[in-house]
Amino acid sequence: MAVFYKLYQDNRRTSAYNGKWYARAVHTGTVDIDDLAEEMQANCTVKRADIVAVLSELVETMKKHLQLSHRVKLDRLGTFKIGMSTKPADSAEEFTAGQNVKSVHVLFQPETKIEKDKTRVRALLTGCKVQELPKNAVGTALDDDEEAGA
Repeated sequence: MAVFYKLYQDNRRTSAYNGKWYARAVHTGTVDIDDLAEEMQANCTVKRADIVAVLSELVETMKKHLQLSHRVKLDRLGTFKIGMSTKPADSAEEFTAGQNVKSVHVLFQPETKIEKDKTRVRALLTGCKVQELPKNAVGTALDDDEEAGA
């Protein structure tokens, strides 16, 4: 198992890194709650319908708590919270949510373990390997930036 990447070149004329090569993660598919429930059912004694019900309720409950300005911590996974982008105001008195808040978004911070050698390992990334996407890979999706035309 590996996370695939594709190479791309920085072609921005004004960039200090013009002509340099970078890697971008390539996502080759999407897994939804039903897919996860099917796989989880095969690995434990809980039935698919129960897993779907719990995960669906988790989404609704997390949404409620996030919108109450709470952090939501899922042990062994990480912490979710709401963040926002704002425009500046000339003074605190002139700042209003309607005029200055541009957008809200969800932030995720994976749980981090500190190993014996003092290195930090983020949840979900333990043992992660990367490799270049094979040139003739069939049925692979473009990464998010390429889909958006970036």
